Amino acid sequence: MNGNIIIYIAVMAITTYLIRMLPLVLIRNEITNKYIKSFLYYVPFVTLAVMVFPAILYETDSIYSAIIGFVFAIVFAFFGNNLITVSLIACASVFLAELIIV
Repeated sequence: MNGNIIIYIAVMAITTYLIRMLPLVLIRNEITNKYIKSFLYYVPFVTLAVMVFPAILYETDSIYSAIIGFVFAIVFAFFGNNLITVSLIACASVFLAELIIV
């Protein structure tokens, strides 16, 4: 069993290293394609959204209060409010929804 764990860790380390090393080795010139640049620009935002969205839906007692908080956050963010304001309004809306629903 211990030998298998060491093999698993070694494979995971090599895979992680290759993922970080290969783009540096294979892509030496500046990327000039506007579609690839656009895609790479949005990767961090999409990654953050994919990590946060499930937590938004499943960290409350009711999925309805989570959806209410999410909708409030989207609306207030759309109208240009800052992050603190959007977060506080979303939290308050979830709190109030939880009081009403439960």
